[in-house]
Amino acid sequence: MKPLFTALLFIHFALASGVTANNPDAMPDKQGQQEAIASVAPDIDAFFLKHQEEAHVPGMVWGVVRDGELVYTGGSGVQSIETEVPVGPDSLFRIASMSKAFTALAILKLRDDGLLALDDPVEKHIPELAGWKYPTSDSPRIRIRDLLSHAAGLVYDDAWGDRQQPLPEEEFTGLLEAGMPFSSAPQTQFEYSNTGYALLGRVITNVSGRPYDRYIMEEIMRPLGMINTRYEVRDAPEANYVHGYRWENDAYAPEPILGHGAYGAMAGIQTSIRDYARWVAFLLDAWPARDGAETAPVRRSSVREMAQGLNFPEYYSVDREGPEGPKKSGIAFTYGMGLCVIDDEDLGFVLSHGGGYPGYGSYVVLLPDRGLGLFAFANRTYATPSRPVIDSAIILQKSGLVPAREIPVSAALAGAYQAALEVYASGDLSPAKDLLAMNFLLDRSAENWARELARLKEEVGERIADTPIKADGMLSGEFKWTCERGTIKGSITLAPTNPPGIQQLGFKAKPTAKE
Repeated sequence: MKPLFTALLFIHFALASGVTANNPDAMPDKQGQQEAIASVAPDIDAFFLKHQEEAHVPGMVWGVVRDGELVYTGGSGVQSIETEVPVGPDSLFRIASMSKAFTALAILKLRDDGLLALDDPVEKHIPELAGWKYPTSDSPRIRIRDLLSHAAGLVYDDAWGDRQQPLPEEEFTGLLEAGMPFSSAPQTQFEYSNTGYALLGRVITNVSGRPYDRYIMEEIMRPLGMINTRYEVRDAPEANYVHGYRWENDAYAPEPILGHGAYGAMAGIQTSIRDYARWVAFLLDAWPARDGAETAPVRRSSVREMAQGLNFPEYYSVDREGPEGPKKSGIAFTYGMGLCVIDDEDLGFVLSHGGGYPGYGSYVVLLPDRGLGLFAFANRTYATPSRPVIDSAIILQKSGLVPAREIPVSAALAGAYQAALEVYASGDLSPAKDLLAMNFLLDRSAENWARELARLKEEVGERIADTPIKADGMLSGEFKWTCERGTIKGSITLAPTNPPGIQQLGFKAKPTAKE
């Protein structure tokens, strides 16, 4: 074997039109975003190069999407050890289980078009399942919703399922007709099932009248401009084909090419960093919820629905690098629909998914509240680059370069905040008397409020500066004031009435520490 050629490359390019940012007026221009991210680029690249070396990966690419633009990319290594062709933005990698999100969204699109319901029993659309023997007499029938969230009672099947990729449809039908054993009763626990997503592929085929791969490519991928993304890898141009390898006995061995088949709905997609960035931008564009025309192939609300699961949460403690060295971070996890839904101690609300497959590994992280997505592809069996993707997301967040989007302040909340300013200044509730909800004075009398306002002023004095209220939603928010001898943190919550009245108003004083 020739020695492994390694070349580090940095590429910057714009997305094609058709994928728009959430707030173009407030968005920095592409060059500004690239320049900002370039300040932490050496750290990002170091994360991936370390993973490449430690995991024995022949070739890797990685990308950062911010507000609809692919603003940073990097790559190292080769598409093929034999030819030493370096990886690039058009190199075509298998992304394994990151394919599941496309299958899930296709199901939601069919639902939106009135062709199925998520609570349909799967046997309504796949008749071969009608004769399956369930594990208990009280087991519910498998719903489409259960397959989406891996709660159908089917066994965890990564090792076996990955090798079923090229299974012909007629052989898959035979498996279904024979019935499958259950690991648990449906709807009782989370258990990751590749077979469940192969079943969803069959649902798409039967309901749409088109093979699932054709439906997904025609209805989702091509409208997004993903022109080089496919399921049948044997149709890929050799010039861009990334060959897969495994590392064993201290050497690389080529993995066999797995062609297209019934299990492609769980892991079959081949794509490039340039194409996949369009998908990431499209997903992120569903946040925040807002007015405006729907121009994408699937409704924004349906994309956001992918973040809903069946409530089988798990908690993990993971090792990460902190400012002062290694540390433990907590992660609460559940599975949505083709995406993992995470409450991350460091990153907050996160959507993610990995891909592990013979010859390939991949990972994507989405931070919808920041309009930020990061992803990476590798061409070594199960070399999922989750750690460098997450570490890169953390360093971008900690740098302050990708601040969370602020929720717009509604007119009702702005009016309530103005009333709160006047209430504190006057020392009583009279400026807000027409805005109070019916519970407000029942919970606390006007006289008690006057005494409390006097106490606060005695502690920290009059307000001398303030900042705009920060909305938590259309009907609630928080604020902070600078006062003569300290600060006040406050909160407002409006009632679910029309017009919304003030149901809660809170002030918490913090006097300046005495020397």
